[in-house]
Amino acid sequence: MTAAIEFRNIRKDYGDKTILDNFNLRIEKGEFVTMIGSSGGGKTTALKMINGLIEPTSGDILVNGENIRGKKMTDLRRNIGYAIQGSVLFPHMTVEQNIAYVPNLLNKKDKARTRAAVCKWMGIVGLDEDLRDRYPSELSGGQQQRVGIARALAASPDILLMDEPFGAVDEITRRQLQSEIKRIHAETGITILFVTHDIQEALNLGTRVLVIDQGQIHQFAPPQELLASPATDFVKRLVDKERRTCRLPDDRLGDCEFSGVGCTRAEETDAEDDAEGAGARE
Repeated sequence: MTAAIEFRNIRKDYGDKTILDNFNLRIEKGEFVTMIGSSGGGKTTALKMINGLIEPTSGDILVNGENIRGKKMTDLRRNIGYAIQGSVLFPHMTVEQNIAYVPNLLNKKDKARTRAAVCKWMGIVGLDEDLRDRYPSELSGGQQQRVGIARALAASPDILLMDEPFGAVDEITRRQLQSEIKRIHAETGITILFVTHDIQEALNLGTRVLVIDQGQIHQFAPPQELLASPATDFVKRLVDKERRTCRLPDDRLGDCEFSGVGCTRAEETDAEDDAEGAGARE
């Protein structure tokens, strides 16, 4: 099966400094991969290589089985959504114009199709119709971020790249946006790569979590596996807070409610009560 994204023997140097070295990674279609690690560890560099914003010093990157080396970047980027911290909207454009920017390029004169795409994605990301004619300066931080996500998704891309997209909003809004992006992923099946500095966010959102430090992959595994079996001391330190908060033995860390990777304690208690009730009826 063709992978959505594949890194093959990637190396990236900036002068005398090597950011990524012998970096190999395969991401399957439909995965939600969260990327976490120390600052300067290579997360954003790897992310930006996928849509050609950064070129590797050596090695190859394949998107949907095609090597992007020598590929026309405008064609590549039309199938890859990109959302970053603070949304970076066009300030002179309305919400509708911001979201419609890429669909307008693709649909040419088919304004009805573009308007339908704007309406669809505004609804999916939770933006009210009455915001359509507002400018970014008239929106809250959370609304701006939703517009940024809708703009990244409006061309129905195969892949969505997200670089700390929720880092600039308050905690309540952040939790709401996390729930939205999980729902969008479940509904669309789009492949998502999501850079974060928040281990709880990484564990809560990712179907698999990629831990990078100093340009090296320390672990690439489902959240439950990171919690139960950290592969290196770096990963262990990273997840240690989550392990302590859960207060579960190692063989039960997959049930950790705090990180959102298992059933909640309330659900577990209800299940136990149901089982006991069934036993009593028998």
